[in-house]
Order: sequence, then structure tokens, then C-alpha cells
Amino acid sequence: MSKLTFTGERFIPTCAGEIAYEHWHRYAFAKGMVDGKRVLDAACGEGYGSALLAHTAASVVGVDIDAATIAHARTRYRDTRLSFVEGSCTALPLPDGAVDVVVSFETIEHLPEADQPAMLAEFARVLAPDGVLVISSPNRELYSDARHYVNEFHLHELYRDGLSRLLETAFGAQRWFHQRVATWSGIWAESREAESRAAEKHRAGDDGAESGAEAWLGGSDGVVPYTPGDGMYFIVVAAKTPAALPAATVRVSLLADVEDSEGQRAAANAGEVLRLDALLNQAHAALDRQSAHVLHLETLVAERDRAVDALGKRANEATQALAAARYQVTEARAERDQARAALVSETTRLNAAVRELERSVSNRQSLRWWLALPWLRLRRLFGGPPL
Repeated sequence: MSKLTFTGERFIPTCAGEIAYEHWHRYAFAKGMVDGKRVLDAACGEGYGSALLAHTAASVVGVDIDAATIAHARTRYRDTRLSFVEGSCTALPLPDGAVDVVVSFETIEHLPEADQPAMLAEFARVLAPDGVLVISSPNRELYSDARHYVNEFHLHELYRDGLSRLLETAFGAQRWFHQRVATWSGIWAESREAESRAAEKHRAGDDGAESGAEAWLGGSDGVVPYTPGDGMYFIVVAAKTPAALPAATVRVSLLADVEDSEGQRAAANAGEVLRLDALLNQAHAALDRQSAHVLHLETLVAERDRAVDALGKRANEATQALAAARYQVTEARAERDQARAALVSETTRLNAAVRELERSVSNRQSLRWWLALPWLRLRRLFGGPPL
């Protein structure tokens, strides 16, 4: 069997707490109006409500726009009186006058304002002339305005007058009820006989209330009559003889103080949860901003590292170029020293030649040279070597 995850939009039976009370109680309330009737559960969601209504209805068709949800409902809830069909509430896949009761809980606010009249017109179309619509809608004044709350899944919430005007187009007769989850002080009669009768009726498939007061126990498996257990306190009405006891006229008694202090406390707790949730969302947003900033810094660090690597590469190239230049300077200096040594050697040789020449010139300019000159010429004339 496929499993659905609670997203905050479609209720599933595994949810607990206030939301479970609200959803289960609506279907338990409608259950007393569908005995032997043809029923449409519009926007049936997971299918738990359709299955509950099918216990007493002649037939129930659950319609939902989500294909995966319909597939889940068909797999989980199997009953010859129960079927599930994919479709939109503004274009129901049913013929005119096909059902006696239309149940539509927490649906209208999920539609855009322009589609809400179309949905109600479709409900009127598929209903028999004497059919009944059982519909719920959040009271925008208390649900959103008073709590400063925005439900992201609600497209257009209604005030009482707005809902009444929409309904009057096709449903002129209206009997209004109010639903609210609150904390009460309850006092109930201990009656083993009444508990036994309720158990026998439940085994026989009759879950109807025995008196004007209804109490239901809802869970993931359905809704059954609620039999109170022991209270935290006993209250005893005592007398000497049974005839002296007053007649038992009240089975269930509820009390709340004028200030509705427990309800206010619960509302304050809910408000605190909303406030903390808003703070948590702000913290998440701040964390997202910090994460983005960290990512930005990491990008800058990566860019800096790339720049450092580039500078390191350039520094290595410069170092290599400097080493090559130094080598060239060393080579040039060696060549210069060699040239300088050669120049010194040549200069020394030239100086020696100059000195020899000067000596030769000096000798030729001497008296001895002039006296020997005739003999030198004769010697050359006869082929002798010059002096």
C-alpha cells in the first residue's frame, strides 16, 4: 500500500492532536445525515472520511484532483459501497442529480475566489432536488485575522457573510454550526449499563448517539462512540436511602469560565508556537543569508588562491629569468676578464715592441751606428745578412 506524507495541506489519519480532532469530528458529525444515502465526498483527500461515511451510506464517491491520492485511497479503502474518482470540484465527473448528500470539508478556501461559485454550482448540479450539502470553511476572522496567521495553502478565505452570500445562490436554506477545539471541564455519569449498550450497538454496526449529547473517539482506524473512563476526581451524590437521591437528568455536563481561560491559554500557546515558528523561519532565513555569505567568502578565497597561484607562477618565472640574467652577467664578466687579460698581454707585448723599437732607434742615432753604416751597406751589397 502506498504511503502519503503529511504536507500541511491534506490531512492523513496518522496525524494527531488538534488537526485530528477537527477533521475526524466533521465526518463524525456528517455521518448521522448519510444513512442510506448516495454521497459525494468532494476533495476527499486520503479517503479516510469517505470510508467512514460508507459505514452507513448506500454509496460514497470520493473525488479528488490529485491522481496519486486517489490511487492511494483505492488501494487502502476497499468497500463495495465506496469508490474513488479523480476529478476537479469545479467540473465533477458525475451526472446531474446523482447524489443525495455532498460533503465538502475544508475545500472552498483552497480555490481561487473566481472558482468558488463554480464549485458550489457543481454541487447544486449533482445533488438531487431534495439533497443536502454539508460544507465547512475556516472563519477568516478567527482563523487568520485574530492570529495574524497566513496558511500558504489557502487561496481565498471567507468571512461568514461572504460564505453565506455564495451559498444563497443555490442553497437558500441554511442551518449554521460552529466548530472549535477547546479545553473544557467535563462531568459525566458513571453507568456500566450505558457502556454495555453502547458496546452492543457498536458491534451491531449502529454508531448513533444514544442521547442528545454526542461523544466520539477518533483515530486512524475510524470513529466510534466515546465511552468516558475514570476521571481525575470523583464526585459523589450520596443519601441514606435510594429514594432520597435526586433523579439523574444529565449524563454529560461541560463548563468553561467566563474568561475562557483554558481556551485563552491554549490560544496563547498556539500563538507562542506561531511566534516561535516565525522566529525559526527568521533564523533559517538568517542562516541562509549567512550560508550565502560563507559561500561568497569561499568564492573570494578560491579566487585569492588562484591569484596567489598565478603570482607564484609569475614569481617562479621571474626567478628563473633572474637566474638566467645572472648567468649571462657571469658569462659576460668572464668574457670581459678574458678580454681584459688579452688586452693586458697585448699591451705588454706592444710596450716591449715599442721599447725594442725605441732601443733600435736610439742605437741608430748613436755615433757607433753611423760609423758602422758603410760596412753595413757593403755587406748588404755582397749579399750578407743585415746587422
